[in-house]
Amino acid sequence: MGEDVDAQGFSRADRTRHRAKVKRCLDVFAQMLGRAHFDTDDPMTGMEVEFNLVDEQGWPTLKNEEALAAIADPAFQTELGRFNVEINCDPKRLREKGLTRFEEDLRRSLNAAEARSSEVGAHLLMIGILPTLNEKDLGADALSSDSRYRLLSDQILDARGEDIEIVIHGPETLRTITDTIMPEAACTSTQFHVQTSPDEFAAHWNASQAIAAVQVALGANSPYLLGKELWHETRIPLFEQSTDTRSDELKSQGVRPRVWFGERWINSVFDLFEENVRYFPALLPVVDEEDPDQVLAAGGTPQLRELRLHNGTIYRWNRPIYDIADGVPHLRVENRVLGAGPTVVDTIANAAFYFGLVRSLVRQDRPLWSQMSFGAAEENLHVAARHGIGAEIYWPGTGQVQATELALRRLLPLADQGLQDWGVEAAERDRYLGIIEGRCRTGRNGAEWFIRRVAQRRGASEGEGARSEALRATVMEYSELMHTNEPVHTWD
Repeated sequence: MGEDVDAQGFSRADRTRHRAKVKRCLDVFAQMLGRAHFDTDDPMTGMEVEFNLVDEQGWPTLKNEEALAAIADPAFQTELGRFNVEINCDPKRLREKGLTRFEEDLRRSLNAAEARSSEVGAHLLMIGILPTLNEKDLGADALSSDSRYRLLSDQILDARGEDIEIVIHGPETLRTITDTIMPEAACTSTQFHVQTSPDEFAAHWNASQAIAAVQVALGANSPYLLGKELWHETRIPLFEQSTDTRSDELKSQGVRPRVWFGERWINSVFDLFEENVRYFPALLPVVDEEDPDQVLAAGGTPQLRELRLHNGTIYRWNRPIYDIADGVPHLRVENRVLGAGPTVVDTIANAAFYFGLVRSLVRQDRPLWSQMSFGAAEENLHVAARHGIGAEIYWPGTGQVQATELALRRLLPLADQGLQDWGVEAAERDRYLGIIEGRCRTGRNGAEWFIRRVAQRRGASEGEGARSEALRATVMEYSELMHTNEPVHTWD
C-alpha cells in the first residue's frame, strides 16, 4: 500500500469511474502478457522486514516519526502503526552471493538504525507480534500520521458497516472489539520477493502456496497477543480478522475475505488480478490520468496504477506483483506468510529455504500442486500457524507428517538443489539451510523459545502482574539475543 493517496473521501461517481478504469487496466495487462517484453533474463530476489519500536523497558513506543528522522535512511519507511517501521532491502541476484549480501546489508542497516533511533528512546525489535502490546496501543491514536493509513482504516470499517470483533482460541482465548484496523499493525512481517517470467509465474505462485504451511511451522514467531498465549503464529488469524470487510451475513453468503489464501491453483498471473477485480470492491478508488491503451499502443510501458493499488488492498499470503524498473515491466511473487525475526541470520535462513525450495518445485516433472487439493494446502497453513514447529500437516505421498520430519527428509535436500540451481555456492547453502536443519532437530524456533522462557519466568506465580512482567523481561532478553545474530535454535 505504498502509493500516495490524497483523496479524503470517495463519491459514488469516483467508484464508478474507478471500476471502469481498473477493468481497462486489466484488459491492457492481458495484452501485455501476450506480447510485451518482461524482464526475465536474470531474475532478482528481494526482501522487506518490519520492526517494532520499544522503549528501554521493552514496552511499545509510538515514535516512528522521531525514529525515522533520527535514522535518516530512505530504505526505512513508516508502517501502519506508530510503533512500526519497515526496511526495503535492495534486490539481489542469488548467484552473486545474494544471501550473504542480504545478511550483511540488513545487519549493517539494523545496527546503524538502532544506534540512531535509540537516541530518541526507540529500539528496533524483530518479532512477529510484540508480546508487550496492550489494548491502548492499538487505538486510533496509534495510527501513523500519513493520511493514507487512516483513510484505509475508515474505508475498511465503512465497508464492513460495524466494528471488528477479533476472536482467537489457543491455549488461552482472546476476545476484543476494535473500531480501527490498528490490530493489523501488530502483525510485523518478513516478505520475500522472487522475480519470474509470465510463463513461470503460475508455477512459482502455486509452489509458494503449497509450502506456506512448512514455512510457518518452522519459522513461527508470534505466540502472544495482548498478554494471551494463542497460536504459535498468531499473525495469521489476527491479520485475517483485523482487515475483514465482511459482516457475519456476508461471511455466511460466501463472500471472499480480503486476507485470502485463495481458492484454487492458478494457470496464469492473470487469474489472480482478474479475481481481484471480479471479487473485491475498491477500498481506495483513486483514478490516475494515464491512458494505458495509448501508452501500450505507443510502445511504452503502462503504469496500471489503479490495478496495482487495488492489488495492494487485497492481502493474499502470496501476492502477485506487477512492477516497472527502468521502463521495463516485471512480475514477482511476494511471499508474506512469515513474521519478522528472531535474528537477521534466521531471516536469511528462511529466505534461503523459500527461494531454494520454490526453485526446485517449479522444475519438477510432476508438480506438487497436482498431487494435493488446494483445500489441503490452506488447512495445512492454519494447522501450522496454530501448532508451530510441532505441527503435523498433510503431504502428498506421505499423508500426515511432522513438519520437521518432512523438512529433514525431503524438503531441505530440495531446497539445497534449488539454491544450487540459482548458482548459490555450497558454503552459503550449508550455512543457511543448516540453520533450518538446526531448528528441526532441536524443535526450537522463535515461538517455542518465547513460550518456554515466559513459562520459566512465571513459574508458579499467578496474576496479571506476574504475566506482564514475564512477557516484558522475556522481550528484553529476546532483544539482547537478537543483536547477537546467533540463530534461535542455539538460544538457551
